[in-house]
Order: sequence, then structure tokens, then C-alpha cells
Amino acid sequence: MARFRVQPTRTDKIIADAVSEYTTPTAERAAQVLTWGADEHVLCALALGWWLYSRNKDAGQRRNSHHVLLTTIVTTILPHVLKMVFTQERPDRRTARGHLHGVPFSGKPEDAFPSGHAIHVGAIASAATVLPPAKRNVVWVIGGGLVLTRVVLLAHWMSDVIAGLAIGALSERLLRPVTGYGKDRGKR
Repeated sequence: MARFRVQPTRTDKIIADAVSEYTTPTAERAAQVLTWGADEHVLCALALGWWLYSRNKDAGQRRNSHHVLLTTIVTTILPHVLKMVFTQERPDRRTARGHLHGVPFSGKPEDAFPSGHAIHVGAIASAATVLPPAKRNVVWVIGGGLVLTRVVLLAHWMSDVIAGLAIGALSERLLRPVTGYGKDRGKR
């Protein structure tokens, strides 16, 4: 299959160089733990658990759980498909200094674009737009922190994360007509 090579931007390289220079083993260990919050396995288990829990709840909660489960499944498959089409070297493969400061090796060397974690967070952040502002903002802040762990770990370039967020948000929005999610938003 033809693969398209994605090049990091000048800004991507500046950010990765700064991470390599200023990170610490403690920061890297913390990012490694936090990044699990956007891992596809964890999110699939949580979405399936909520879907099962919602089986005997009201129609709105069941519809929402259908949407979250379907969105989680789609955004779990999508990064794997995209990584068959696009190739990009991970920033952690371009640094020796970063490894001296605790940066681990992440995933396959040529699988940087797009960030799967960011696709998941983009979908969750998009789904959160139907929540009351206080809850929505909490989801957005936590999501922002989670995707930044991918940059701190040098698993992805910043542009991979931004693209992943956009792909995730678009995926969630495209699934709304299928599931009916958010249609009763104005009735609160």
C-alpha cells in the first residue's frame, strides 16, 4: 500500500528540541502514567462498561451510551487505518539528549502521524460540547493535559496531536446523525 510521508514542521522541531533539553526523568515517568488516560484499551473498556451499565436506564442515557461506544470503536480503528496510509518518524527517534533526560521510546518508529490518543481525546472533547459548561470545560482541560503527554514523551510532534484532535472531533460529529446524540440538547 502506498504510504505518504508526513514531515514535521519547523515549530514541531523547536518544541521537540525544547522537550529534549528541559525534560526530566520524573516528568517523563509522570507523563507515561498520565498518557494511559487516553489509551484505546482503557477507553474501550470504559465505554463498554458504561454501555452495559446503561442498558436498563432511560432512553437518553442509552442513546448516549450507544454514541460513546460507537465513537470509541471508530476512533480506535481509525488511527490504525490512517497509519497504513501515512508514515512519519517519531520525534523520540531523532534525539539522544532526550533519552539522557528520561524520554522513552514510543511505539513503532514510523507511526507518529496521527496521534491515536489525540483522536480519542478529540472525539471525547467534541462529545462534551453537549454538557453544561462547567462539565464540558473539565473534560477539555483533562483532555488537553492528556494529549500534551504525547508531546512531552516525544511520541508525537505537536502537529500530529493537533491533527488527531481534529480527526477525532470530526469523527464524533459525523457519528451524531447515526446515533441521535445531542438531539435533545436544547431541552435541558
